[in-house]
Amino acid sequence: MTRLTAASVSYRAGRASVLRDVDLEIESGGLVAVVGPNGAGKTTLLRILGGDLAPTSGAVAINDVDISGLHEQELALLRALLAQNGVAEIPFPVATVVALGRTPHRRTEGNSSARDAEVVRRTMAEVGIDHLDRRAYATLSGGERALASLARVLAQESQVILLDEPTGSLDVAIEERTMRLLRERASGDVMVVCVLHDLNLAARYADRVILVGEGAIVTDGPPSQVLTPAALSAVYRHPMRVVPHPFRDGLLVLVD
Repeated sequence: MTRLTAASVSYRAGRASVLRDVDLEIESGGLVAVVGPNGAGKTTLLRILGGDLAPTSGAVAINDVDISGLHEQELALLRALLAQNGVAEIPFPVATVVALGRTPHRRTEGNSSARDAEVVRRTMAEVGIDHLDRRAYATLSGGERALASLARVLAQESQVILLDEPTGSLDVAIEERTMRLLRERASGDVMVVCVLHDLNLAARYADRVILVGEGAIVTDGPPSQVLTPAALSAVYRHPMRVVPHPFRDGLLVLVD
């Protein structure tokens, strides 16, 4: 089992307090959604959990090892991070961009160029972009770029997968397919933590929801316990309703 922990994590940007005394423990085998309004601290929290940003105070550990002391390759073998900005606009073919996710494995025992190629091929097929393998990344649409960046992160085969708005620029059908794939990946020793703006995606696919507001964790637990009208209305500062979904198990979040 893989365990990700944050102990008393805070972050300040100048005089602004972005995160305050966050304590968090996440175990593998499930999909965790981090939700909350704009500016709540979700992206900052994800970046700190992934070692992309150092906290002002506190510590983050994977399997009880403080990630601040890990070499870049060691960290990359443990966690993969999808940022909002993704990969820069470069003229490489999509398959080459996805293959960047295999970089941490290049010198690991038991790996090979054949295995790298197989992982890239399989991951592109799972994400649904195998037909784009020779297209230049710079010529892709926004949604296609998002999928290529997601494939790169999944090809990294890390135990901790951290994704910032992985469905933000996808159409409805591809959004659903992507969330089903992420739910499948979150099993065994693998955890998937997603920042999501769509509360209904969180309600449908997440095993656990972390609601963040004003730099702190407001509530944390199963969707049915976190996605309540009182909690959501207070954090989003707008009237919200939560009702049973009309044609499948689960909840439906509505804006009043």
